Parts: sequence; structure tokens; C-alpha cells
Amino acid sequence: MTPANIAGMAFLNNLDVIALTDHNTCKNCPAIMKKAEEYGVTVIPGMELTTSEEIHVLCLFRNIDDALRFDSFVYEKLPDIKNKEEIFGKQQIMNENDEVIGNIDKLLINATQIGFDYLPDILKDFNGIMIPAHINKKSDSLLSVFGFIPPTSSFRCAEINKTADIEEVKKNNPYIENCKIITDSDAHYLQDISEKIHCIDVKGKTIEDIFDFFTDTV
Repeated sequence: MTPANIAGMAFLNNLDVIALTDHNTCKNCPAIMKKAEEYGVTVIPGMELTTSEEIHVLCLFRNIDDALRFDSFVYEKLPDIKNKEEIFGKQQIMNENDEVIGNIDKLLINATQIGFDYLPDILKDFNGIMIPAHINKKSDSLLSVFGFIPPTSSFRCAEINKTADIEEVKKNNPYIENCKIITDSDAHYLQDISEKIHCIDVKGKTIEDIFDFFTDTV
């Protein structure tokens, strides 16, 4: 799952747009965005944030500068626990040619000090949007942690696991009726990157076009 390999696989699978959302970091977004340009694939810079409650939330940004500013903010909110490569593996930063240019010291799988309820206002400062990830999974999801959608929620898009019964999730969580629903590959391995199965109706394939879809009301 190196930047060049991901960009190449996205092209081979005929994908127009992908998002790179590593856990609690955006540091590999510049490399894949640059490499994907060669293939004509649009890359949305992002992060899969782990909130203080251990809820996974996709955070997407309009440009790499905002994404990297958010990356620095999140890094300060991670516990000061160093990664042990012999246990958790390497946390490498790469360039567009898959060359290692750095390593991330803090362990990225930890929960941050950012609470779910505070995230929408925080993301406004970084021109980002939040999409609760795989909300119906049995762990690390909004519904598995809280058991319900907090009435103070303001998100307008949610991601549902590809094996889910979307209508059943909506029935049990009326809040979702007013949300855009996306289903993605949530790939952690190259072979899991989906082909063009799920599509959204947008004017073009720029990041702004995608954000227009996410931010328009249902």
C-alpha cells in the first residue's frame, strides 16, 4: 500500500476519484496526489481520525495545505507513545516514487484527545468535512460506541460498510434519512481496492465537485 501502487491500482480499476485516509495522519497524501496526476485520478487528501471515544471518522479536505495543517493539529492530540516497529510495523512517509523520506514517531493507532462532538467545529478551521466511518460495524464506529446517533450531531454524510443493509440502518437510525450515504472499499490492502461499483452524480471529478455533493442537503 505505497503511494505509487495505490495510484496505479486505482487507475487499473478505472476509478475517477479516491481518498487517502490513513489512520491519524495525512503525511502520505502529497505523494499519492502527485503520483495520481500521472494517471488522471483525483485524490482527496484525508485522514481516518480516531476520536477520544475511539470512533473512526473520515476527515476530508479541499486541498493539501489544509490537510497538513490538520495533520499537525492531530499529531499534538495523540498520546506521547512511540511506535514499536517490531510490534505494530513501520510508519513510513514516502514520496511519489515510493522512496522512504521519513518515519512517524508516535503510535498512530491510538485514540486522539479530540471528542466526536467537538470535531465539526474543529474541522471548520481547516475547511474540512467529517463523515463517520463504517457506522454499522461492531467496533470503532459511531453506533458501536454510542449505541445511537447523538442528538447534537451535525454531520450530513455517513459511510456504511459495504455488506450492510442500508435500509435497516436507516430504519433504526432516523437521523440517517437526512444524510448522504456512501459505501467505499475501506481498503487496507491493494487487492481490496474496489472497482467502479459505487458511483455518485457530480458535475466533474475535481475535489470541489466532490465536496459539492457532500455538502448539498438531501
